[in-house]
Amino acid sequence: MAEIKNYTLNFGPQHPAAHGVLRLVLELDGEVIQRADPHIGLLHRATEKLAETRTFIQALPYMDRLDYVSMMCNEHAYVLAIEKLLGIDVPLRAQYIRVMFAEITRLLNHLLWLGAHALDCGAMTVFLYAFREREDLFDVYEATSGARMHAAYFRPGGVYRDLPDSMPQYRTSSVRGPRDVQAQNANRQGSVLDFIDDFTQRFPKYVDEYETLLTDNRIWKQRTVGIGVVPPERALQMGFSGPMLRGSGIEWDLRKQQPYDVYDRMDFDIPVGKTGDCYDRYLVRVEEMRQANRIIQQCVQWLRANPGPVITSNHKVAPPSRVEMKTNMEDLIHHFKLFSEGFHVPAGEAYAAVEHPKGEFGIYLVSDGANKPFRLKIRAPGFPHLAAMDEMSRGHMIADAVAIIGTMDIVFGEIDR
Repeated sequence: MAEIKNYTLNFGPQHPAAHGVLRLVLELDGEVIQRADPHIGLLHRATEKLAETRTFIQALPYMDRLDYVSMMCNEHAYVLAIEKLLGIDVPLRAQYIRVMFAEITRLLNHLLWLGAHALDCGAMTVFLYAFREREDLFDVYEATSGARMHAAYFRPGGVYRDLPDSMPQYRTSSVRGPRDVQAQNANRQGSVLDFIDDFTQRFPKYVDEYETLLTDNRIWKQRTVGIGVVPPERALQMGFSGPMLRGSGIEWDLRKQQPYDVYDRMDFDIPVGKTGDCYDRYLVRVEEMRQANRIIQQCVQWLRANPGPVITSNHKVAPPSRVEMKTNMEDLIHHFKLFSEGFHVPAGEAYAAVEHPKGEFGIYLVSDGANKPFRLKIRAPGFPHLAAMDEMSRGHMIADAVAIIGTMDIVFGEIDR
């Protein structure tokens, strides 16, 4: 009688749940996973090396393209690292704007994660619901920075510009009549802050809708409860961070433990799981959306009451205003030097980490005193999570591999770098 052997299967890169750039080699005994070997590098863009050939400010837009779902959070870590080396102060208003946009980005990330994870597991509707809210947040990104995704809005010393006084509005077209457009523009009559405030009032109801669809859904629970269990001590040993670590029951959040910008002024809670399975990590992220909404509301209230500068007045680092540049010779020289040569950062090294939606995102920066980074190293939160794929999926079925990849919230821009 023929001997029954394990067989090897390529899960991806073509598989829809493999996100186009993951080659996962599975060793199977029937339909049970014995070993999972993730092959990475199919999206490698050499970001760390490219940054060494660009000035500090030219390398900023590369950060948006790392984890291309959490754009401004990547920028946040990069500018914090530069500010550590430069030793410059950031205006308080700019810090509030940064924190607000970091939390808007957290919502963007978690909404895409929720929709894609549910879709991978077979739930279609959540994806459509989540994208409805993402559309509003992308409009805020676009109104403020000019780009819907790759914003390049944060700057060393603050942010590129203050929040606009008006929101773009829909116009009548062949598919939208005046009545429809009037309804769509109802909450776009005021400033960007008014629109964000309106969104934060509506958002908790939307999260309730996602929970109605999933939280007590018996099929969703069958797909996620008891799948990919990671005990707390093992999560620490494998270098987990963010919702993957908190889902295992460890209350660690850089916004509380090592506050940066104005997170120490914010009132919010850290959701923590109990069993460390896919379902717990889902619950943690859903609650994180509610907490992010609370932080955004606090920022909106403060920003409404406190006008002020949004970027440092040090013109060796930030350009002068257009009026100053056109009326003052010294400011014209600053402007010319900044845009032709960039700024020089004192020799030294710095590490800055932020509580990115996926975990601890860190930038390790080494400067030799030039206008370009000497070395740049990115600590991608998804990298240790993907490294745990083998351990998390062993003994599970092929279908569970999809749920485990989904629960990690993998984006390959940051993993392949």
